Amino acid sequence: MIIGVPKEIKNNENRVALTPAGVKELVKKGHQVYIQHTAGCNSGFPDDAYVAAGVRVLPQIEDVYEVAEMIVKVKEPIAQEYPLVKKGQLLFTYFHFASQEALTRAMLESGATCLAYETVKGRDHSLPLLIPMSEVAGRMSIQEGARFLEKPQGGKGILLGGVPGG
Repeated sequence: MIIGVPKEIKNNENRVALTPAGVKELVKKGHQVYIQHTAGCNSGFPDDAYVAAGVRVLPQIEDVYEVAEMIVKVKEPIAQEYPLVKKGQLLFTYFHFASQEALTRAMLESGATCLAYETVKGRDHSLPLLIPMSEVAGRMSIQEGARFLEKPQGGKGILLGGVPGG
């Protein structure tokens, strides 16, 4: 299969759908993987790391959508990506269709097969692709809570670990 990884263009989305290690496994299994230039940079993965894993880097988002049989993303396509999705293409990402009518209609009209991460169930009926997201959110809650306890953020200036003698 020819797999494409476009750079996420949704505002404030810095993740990438595949790491170089993930790409290496796909290539080992005989898949061709293409990634958009700098798609992994905001996650700490330079293009060179992907090239070393067996990827071909393409310059533009349009190039990735054009060549790929399957598109792997982190977040749902935004309006400017809708025309890039092709009939017969498999699109694998978080979609959240229930809350986005325009996205739902655009994907139906595209003729693509859309597989939403949030709907993938394990044999035990767990949601294995949501578990890591929940774990990250749980860990981030502590970090964000601590930040908002700081005086400059309007908090009470409380140090979570406490202070000696306090």
